[in-house]
Amino acid sequence: MTRWPRLAAALGAALALLVLVWARSAYKARQSPPGGGWAAVDYEPLRLAVQAYARSRPQRFGIYFRDLVSGLEWGYQPDEPIPAASTVKVPIALYVNQLVADGRLSWSDRIIYRRELDLAPGAGVLQYQGVDGQGYTLRVLTNLLITISDNVAWRMLERELGRDNIAAFMRRLGGRTVYPDGKNITTARDMGTYLAAVLDFARRHPALGERLLDDLSHTIWDVGLSGLLPAGVRVAHKEGEISGVADDVGIVFARRPYILCILSEEVQDLNAGFQDIARISRMVFDFQKELPAGPSSGSSGT
Repeated sequence: MTRWPRLAAALGAALALLVLVWARSAYKARQSPPGGGWAAVDYEPLRLAVQAYARSRPQRFGIYFRDLVSGLEWGYQPDEPIPAASTVKVPIALYVNQLVADGRLSWSDRIIYRRELDLAPGAGVLQYQGVDGQGYTLRVLTNLLITISDNVAWRMLERELGRDNIAAFMRRLGGRTVYPDGKNITTARDMGTYLAAVLDFARRHPALGERLLDDLSHTIWDVGLSGLLPAGVRVAHKEGEISGVADDVGIVFARRPYILCILSEEVQDLNAGFQDIARISRMVFDFQKELPAGPSSGSSGT
């Protein structure tokens, strides 16, 4: 980074910190007395703090938040269409899990690697180690899809399942911006919808759901949502990046758990872009930790 982008980032962080300090004091001043309702949370101060930070940065953001205790939600340009990059792998993995849960597929089913159709650059190991003509199980491909964001696994699953079928599933979940004009574009709100569907699936199918959440909690990239959070906080998330795009969407299992989706486009420096995501994530975490845990808190929180 040059001197001026660093200065702009510092000023933006300082502005957001001032707003967040005010937000905390404002929240405490409005707290219900002991025994009051845990759902009565004013998220406007936090939203304003995040908005102030986002507006101080050069990229375009789409941000969505949902508190998993009260169900309250807010956003900053949550319906802004932004390239999904690899975050789209979350609903694809969920679709595979749903088909397995319905008995329409089995984890032992194999998809044949067709190099001429499936070879893809970028993240993953199958582009180097995949054997043309060899079959790979759904379990292996879905694990690689999430944990190391394997792009060959992505192509194989999309080819086998059918993009139209995947898109129809995403719409059934409530997605509104689904492959517009055939492009891999989404919104922060839609990604929040898919993550809420992951949690719903885990409630209905605990063994399958926990394994999917475990994959999402053990990805090899942890510089976005989890980058500045305390050690031990479980974050089930999926990062995605392409040129000019830095995205991270996930579920933070803090003492008061929540969904947070941050998409960004026109990112001049991807490292700086993910640092911005990490700073916004920490602002949200710090606000949440001041709230009552509520009757249904997550696990592995700090």
